[in-house]
Amino acid sequence: MAITPWLEEQLQALLTAQNQQDLLQHLVKTAELLGFDYCAFGFRAPYPLTAPKTLLLNNYPIAWQQRYATNHYLAQDPVMQHGLRSTSPLAWSGREQSASPFWEDALAHGIGYGWSQSYCNKQNFSGMLSLARSLESIGAKELAEKEPILSWLTQVAYAGFYPFMASKLTLALDITLTEREKEILRWTADGKTVEQIAQIINVGKRTVNFHITQVLDKLGAANKTAATVQAVLLGLI
Repeated sequence: MAITPWLEEQLQALLTAQNQQDLLQHLVKTAELLGFDYCAFGFRAPYPLTAPKTLLLNNYPIAWQQRYATNHYLAQDPVMQHGLRSTSPLAWSGREQSASPFWEDALAHGIGYGWSQSYCNKQNFSGMLSLARSLESIGAKELAEKEPILSWLTQVAYAGFYPFMASKLTLALDITLTEREKEILRWTADGKTVEQIAQIINVGKRTVNFHITQVLDKLGAANKTAATVQAVLLGLI
């Protein structure tokens, strides 16, 4: 698909959005130019492991947004589940799976066909862009023409939303650990106790505990186990 001047202008606007609402509006407009009625972006933190924090922004019908939240569809949504397993793009059709209660409900609210792709950075924050429409399926020709732009759009959306959304789900994004703190966390990840770590790195237990306390403060973790897991997930060690 050739990039028209109008589409190119909208894509440039995405790169300079000043907040997440402006970014969503530009994405919605870009989605319309690409032939879709709706646009959604979901962002997921890598922790807590049992219930990772997630933020969703979209222009779906309000009734569907409310239904989605009330029925806890986030855990059931097959498109979201695909995005958690793979960063491969997915063209989907709710009408081909209308026997599913989820898709039956989605179709009733005008969500019939769409395209989605997820993206994940080295800190394991994942995001997924979905474009959807009500009536027209996505044929092979359209997919071949538009998918390169859609995949690029996914990365632009992720880069744009990341600073806004990640800061809402976690502590500051500029967390840095000292080399000693990293070393202690690595030994902790290997199952070593404070006493063992003190012997290995040739310092006192009080010094090890001091560094652990510093890490807990930086990460907002409840204990050294949680801090170690969090540091690993964030790519800090």
